[in-house]
Amino acid sequence: YRRVVNREVGANSSAVRFTWASSCLTIEAHPKKGSRMYDIVIRRGRIVDGTGSPWYVGDVAVAGDRIAAVGRLDDGAAHVTIDADGKVICPGFIDMHTHRDLVHLAEPDATPRVMQGVTTDVIGQDGLSYAPVNDKTLQYFRRHLAAFNGDPEELSYDWRTIDDFLCRYDGAASINIAYLVPHGCVQALVMGGVDDRRPTEGEMRRMRELVAQGMLDGACGLSTGLTYAPCSFASTDELVELCSATAEYDGAFLPHLRSYGSDVIQAIDEAVDIAEKSGVALHFTHHQVVFPINEHRVKEYLGVIDDARNRGMDATCDSYCYVAGSTFIRGFLPGWTQSMGLDEFADALSDSSTREKIREQVEVTGCDGSHGVPMDWSRVQISNVKSAESGEWIGMRVDDAAKQSGSSTFDFVAELLLANEGEVSCVAFFGFEEAVQTIMAHPAHMVGSDGILTGEKPHPRAWGCHARYLGRYARELGVLTMEEAVRKMTAAPAAKLGLSDRGLIKRGLAADIVVFDPDTVIDTATFDDPKQHPVGVSHVIVNGQQVLDNGVHTHVRAGRALRRGR
Repeated sequence: YRRVVNREVGANSSAVRFTWASSCLTIEAHPKKGSRMYDIVIRRGRIVDGTGSPWYVGDVAVAGDRIAAVGRLDDGAAHVTIDADGKVICPGFIDMHTHRDLVHLAEPDATPRVMQGVTTDVIGQDGLSYAPVNDKTLQYFRRHLAAFNGDPEELSYDWRTIDDFLCRYDGAASINIAYLVPHGCVQALVMGGVDDRRPTEGEMRRMRELVAQGMLDGACGLSTGLTYAPCSFASTDELVELCSATAEYDGAFLPHLRSYGSDVIQAIDEAVDIAEKSGVALHFTHHQVVFPINEHRVKEYLGVIDDARNRGMDATCDSYCYVAGSTFIRGFLPGWTQSMGLDEFADALSDSSTREKIREQVEVTGCDGSHGVPMDWSRVQISNVKSAESGEWIGMRVDDAAKQSGSSTFDFVAELLLANEGEVSCVAFFGFEEAVQTIMAHPAHMVGSDGILTGEKPHPRAWGCHARYLGRYARELGVLTMEEAVRKMTAAPAAKLGLSDRGLIKRGLAADIVVFDPDTVIDTATFDDPKQHPVGVSHVIVNGQQVLDNGVHTHVRAGRALRRGR
């Protein structure tokens, strides 16, 4: 480095200056007098800036990792020029709900995300992730979450804090991540495991400290999954305490509700109560209407949000644009079984009396895992299994697979879970198209795919959600304008998460940019063939670097952990 101090090396119309000071090397581009050099200029596109305002024709220039200029740019050369005539130029999409907590590190190209214009995934969802942890709880979450996050053996797993975990993402993947403090990880770490009990005063104080530290480390809020252990064991008062710590750092509370079935309105009310008492901003994650008992209640769901906003609360929601959801089958079982280790869980399912007790709670009375609704296995499709021997059931509905196996439905489920150490994921068809469209049209709504990428036949939303909003619901059905659809994927999520330098096409902000054809963009992924990329997205820029160039992935690792307030 010292050899190039104060040397200048010509490069086309600019010069590169290397300077050495205080043991630090600085490299600066100095354009020649009277000229302006950009790294990238996107020309003649329809700029949809993220605010929801009508598009206008213009150019966008990028220098370094920032948007350098917006408008009609007559002067200035560029190392790369992109012709966007007839195409939309918009901010990179921020997916408000994803499950790629480990996949980004193991599969850094993030191709299913890049190909549909997603430049930031929000992870740490449903109160379940991988930091903060100790040796014991990390092993628990690795096993417990393998059904939808995978368990890549090539990773080091040597982090323990949120700060250490986030550092793993800088320059490691093609897109950014934003993180939520996972309530379940905090609870398990402090309480010594996954236990159904109330915390002591000292434990409650320590949990609050960990949430505060997570916010200082750059998390954007607190998540919980109140049908998943150990989150389901927490009381409303405990959540108020943790949300109070979140609110001190202007973070948001993103709950997976305690019920989406028979007690859904009470569950929504609980979340509102927590937010009001703690002063935290509230965001209902994957806000879907599911189960036949709730089919016509969508206005009731949204009415709670409207009432909260009318009282001055920052209440919002996200959803995916499909009638089916996705989870792991063990999650449908009673909460008291989810806290078990693998051996204890296997013993419970192998014991005939305990298996019958579980079956009755799931299929007859409706347990907390099945949201208080008796399970209809005909609506549940197997999407991934751990054991190759169980592969024949992938893509089949549970009731059909049970018939083919010659077993009763629940016996089939129990044996499937035993054969795969509980690692069985599924797609569940419990939703309604009318509700999907009504929720997405609400002004407080944002886009979250809830995308899960593991498995042979996962939910297609991880490959197509954002393109489907643009193609089917904006262009074809007119449920949204193109500008409003983009706002729900860009500026609205950025504002909710406190990512103040993203989400808009504006000079000085981060250069996360998407170029797509508004006339052709559409998803192609289906439930029968889910791993299909959309069409119509031509260019994706992350932090000023092209990761998609004319539809071709460049394999550039431009992503980083986006830390709130930094």
